[in-house]
Amino acid sequence: MLKTLYKKWRYYLLGRDDYKSCMSIAYINNITALRWANIVFFVMAILFSIFPVITEKNIIKASFYLGAAVVALCLFFIASNQNKKLKERKKINEKFIYVLVLLYYLNVMFFGLYLAVWADPEKIAGSFIGIIICVLFLFNISPLLYLWLTIGILAVYITAVINVKLPSVWNYDIQNALFAGIMGLIFGWNIIMKRITMMSTTERLKDENTIDELTKLRNRRDFMITFQRFLSNHRQTDKFLCIAIIDIDFFKNYNDHYGHPKGDECLRTIGEALNNLKKNDGIYAARVGGEEFALLWNIENFADAEKVGLRVNKIIRDLNIAHEKSFVEPYITVSVGIHVAPYGIHHDIIDLYNLADKALYTAKNNGRNRTVVSS
Repeated sequence: MLKTLYKKWRYYLLGRDDYKSCMSIAYINNITALRWANIVFFVMAILFSIFPVITEKNIIKASFYLGAAVVALCLFFIASNQNKKLKERKKINEKFIYVLVLLYYLNVMFFGLYLAVWADPEKIAGSFIGIIICVLFLFNISPLLYLWLTIGILAVYITAVINVKLPSVWNYDIQNALFAGIMGLIFGWNIIMKRITMMSTTERLKDENTIDELTKLRNRRDFMITFQRFLSNHRQTDKFLCIAIIDIDFFKNYNDHYGHPKGDECLRTIGEALNNLKKNDGIYAARVGGEEFALLWNIENFADAEKVGLRVNKIIRDLNIAHEKSFVEPYITVSVGIHVAPYGIHHDIIDLYNLADKALYTAKNNGRNRTVVSS
């Protein structure tokens, strides 16, 4: 029974897959929060490092605060680099973002511990209480992580208070810390609950509006939005944008001979293959027409564009879907038209799409079952 309750609480009754999907999005969204949180904390720690030198001539205390500021600045630059990768559509490591959040938390917590315990052992630590409650609200983290971090820092804090502070202060500090921890867990749980629920609802609505029901690929509407995002996010890079239009060779003949149910099955199989391409290589895939698909990805070298097209040709051939009415091969094949456009100059979406479509027709006119690249 306890195990069942634990799992229900851990996955917030969404089910493991939905919960993992939400937390995956949440960790990526934490990049922005990390940048702002670290720059704010950097400024605060710098100010704290100035006052001990001016008022107390205490270089040791100032050095501790300055060290916390340096760590925050380093984390800011690392988070900024991850944010840049995200904008450039590069694959980022979700676990690394998780590590950055933990490092930020530990940096702030040790800063707070020093301020509340070692800097002035005779005073009641009011500032640390606020830090316990507020510091984790900035991020979308799992309920379990929030629980263990709060319990862990409370245990460290109470141990430090007992070992460093005077007994006359223990009572107030420990009571206040426990109260802050409990309130933090209650408020934190409700905030996390609402965030996860909102993300789950948003993703479901997004999927309903942007996923092609038959192939489970993104649909034409999502493709146009993503296409625009690719162009907007990469204006100042020296990379190239690749857009590929894929058409199944003689698909009308396939439908007429095998029937529409088999045609739908063929489209589903090809959609699954293109989805795997997206999962493994980060290449965006969508169904933009009846038997027409589109891909978007970035490259650094122009010559790499054709490799993806030829790989798609091979992937579809290797499915070995029989097609007796094809005039190319006795199995399903595709023609691929790719247009490569440099970033950094103005592009019109429709023009780029038409250029890729023109390359597709060149591939079809040259015998199909091939890739043609234009620039």
